[in-house]
Amino acid sequence: MKRFPTVISLLLILLAIYLGFWSSMPSYSPDLNLDESQFSTDRAFIHVQKMSVKPHAVGFPAHSQVREYIMAELEKLGFEPILQTGYTAGDWANFSKVTNVMARIRGSKPGNALLLLSHYDSSPHSSLGASDAASGVATILEGLRAYLSTNNSPENDIIILFSDAEELGLNGADLFVNNHPWAKEVKLALNFEARGSGGPSYMLLETNRGNSNLISEFIEANPSYPVANSLVYSIYKMLPNDTDLTVFREDGDIDGFNFAFIDDHFDYHTVRDNYDRLDPKTLAHQGAYLMPLLTYFSDADLTQLKSLNDQVYFNAPFFKLVSYPFEWIYPMLAGAALLFLIVVLLGIKKKVLTFKGIGKGFIPMLLTLIINGIIGYFGWSVLLKIYPYYQDILHGFTYNGYIYIAAFVFLSIAVGFWCYHRFGKTDAPNLLIAPALLWLVICGLLAVYLKGGSFFILPVFALLASLWILLSQKSPEPLWFVVLALPAIWIYSPLIKMFPVGLGLKMIITSTLLTSLTFFLLLPIFGGLKVKQRLSYLSLLLFIGFLISAHFNSGFSRDKAKPTSLIYLLDAENKTAQWVTYEKELSSWTTQYIGENKEVPSTTEHQNLSSKYGTNFNYVSNAPVKDIPQPKIEIGADTIIGNNRWLEITIIPQRPITRLEVFTNEIQLLEAAINTIPLSDYYLKNKKGNKLITHYVSDNDPTHLKLAIHKESKLELTIYEASNDLLDHPQFSVPKRPEDNIPMPFVLNDAILIIKKLHFE
Repeated sequence: MKRFPTVISLLLILLAIYLGFWSSMPSYSPDLNLDESQFSTDRAFIHVQKMSVKPHAVGFPAHSQVREYIMAELEKLGFEPILQTGYTAGDWANFSKVTNVMARIRGSKPGNALLLLSHYDSSPHSSLGASDAASGVATILEGLRAYLSTNNSPENDIIILFSDAEELGLNGADLFVNNHPWAKEVKLALNFEARGSGGPSYMLLETNRGNSNLISEFIEANPSYPVANSLVYSIYKMLPNDTDLTVFREDGDIDGFNFAFIDDHFDYHTVRDNYDRLDPKTLAHQGAYLMPLLTYFSDADLTQLKSLNDQVYFNAPFFKLVSYPFEWIYPMLAGAALLFLIVVLLGIKKKVLTFKGIGKGFIPMLLTLIINGIIGYFGWSVLLKIYPYYQDILHGFTYNGYIYIAAFVFLSIAVGFWCYHRFGKTDAPNLLIAPALLWLVICGLLAVYLKGGSFFILPVFALLASLWILLSQKSPEPLWFVVLALPAIWIYSPLIKMFPVGLGLKMIITSTLLTSLTFFLLLPIFGGLKVKQRLSYLSLLLFIGFLISAHFNSGFSRDKAKPTSLIYLLDAENKTAQWVTYEKELSSWTTQYIGENKEVPSTTEHQNLSSKYGTNFNYVSNAPVKDIPQPKIEIGADTIIGNNRWLEITIIPQRPITRLEVFTNEIQLLEAAINTIPLSDYYLKNKKGNKLITHYVSDNDPTHLKLAIHKESKLELTIYEASNDLLDHPQFSVPKRPEDNIPMPFVLNDAILIIKKLHFE
């Protein structure tokens, strides 16, 4: 092989990795004075700032203020916005009042409409909602301003929907799709969302059929920075999805594109989801999607988007979005297998490949996979043992999470170099056979079970091409191997980072295994190096360095605050009270109330209140009984008709509240309705646990239940009535949190909670 300094190869690989990440997002520079016809990130930021001053969840005072701001901005653009108001419980029995904000641009060919969608409510109770989803609302408002400034006259109608109560159960989308006549005209929806506060925005499809026409039209629209791949799409379809577009697809058979960013996932649904934390490049990326798609689909034939066929697709630098039909999957797999066989036979014929040498190549590969698999599997558990307070970051992604990803990647690389130094005692061509065969098996499994990941075959072709060069040339040009490594680098580097960010560090095994598999694809570069041991030590030192850095960044500060929780729970039936927390490692702020006398509640002591991750109370301690007004219960009816017993119960709050949950004993409910809205038979038969309903209360509305049970059944209702005013209530003197604490997201917090039970014998 020609002389080609190792350091240059490594630098070129690092440059390729950097280019892969850099090219996935637009850059940002101040653009407030940008031409009126262009999307301005700074102008969009003005909307974000004004909508994210206070938490604006359903029922909170700022909720209506944000709605009024959106209405005023639409009016400035020349729209006549309208409101859609109603009540819905969605599919999750999370009942709320909904007020959707809507507007419309009439097209020259009415009948088919493009929908621009984002939600304007924030998550209860402390989230400021700058990213989730004021960024989406701002993207649409600024995009509409730029679009209208050029006096565009679209062929299709353009409907704007700023949905309400998305955070509670997609309730606004449910109300629109199932109750508004405009929904019948929508043929395509563009939804802007967030699960973090930075990073690239990923495109995810929602369709009941094939994606082929949607992908083709998306490519034709030509957004500058598409970030998407069909592997994530295939996985996404297998998981329980929870965006507004899910309702559009399931209830309205309406196709759509989601655009959502997930980096800095630790900000999601917290008070740190604020204007200052939102990455300008990320907001610019949302605008870079909206403008070309709005321009294209406002004039496209929206009736031709549905398809029975699917495409494999992925993004790559310089090529934007690459796609090909599913029909190519098996021919490409067969072609790779045939090429593999030809190369092996050629190598054996030339006496470059030997069975003994090939066998030796399996040893370092399997050792690398096993060791790195074990490291990834136990890595997060070990970190939790060392830093138990990480458990209180319910996202599962810590503030120093990126450092941990880098550490585990370098440890995986160190293991790879060490295994191939210690056990890879054969020449490069023999070393490549085992990885090539492994990758063919992986691609075969993907072709059968996860077709969206079939583009993984492309780096395999590059690996086989490298093997062909090694077999055909005595002194091959090393630069070719770097070029042929580009598909692997550009495809897998983003995935190595994305999975633990989006799914939490518990999925760090995806990073260690993907790093190992990518390392195998780079063996044409690494396999013949004489300095593998040194590179192993260097990678190990980098792992240690990142681990030390993670340790020094493991504590909490103002910008990296500890999630804390405190609830005052009053049992009206037993006339007792408790302090309650979801924390596993108590903060000094919480310890004031739940300290030395803390107890672990029994599994039957309290119901599991609604939360994103099904989190339970962790500690309780006795508290003084306060005179908090209890809800008034009125029994409107209790009658037996045939074999059924019908009950009508009204729960009337006697204090300002934000949430009410009702649980039942183990009993089959035949029918149930809340405030005249029936709960579906499917929900009643398949609901998990004993929860009947969660009512997110607006305007202190009462909760009216109508229930049907078998006449012989005995019903017990447990009512949890909550207000988020613990820190402001005159009967309490709970101090404000220190600056390195924030309210824990996803759970009921800073609440005065009253429990009341009703028995129907």
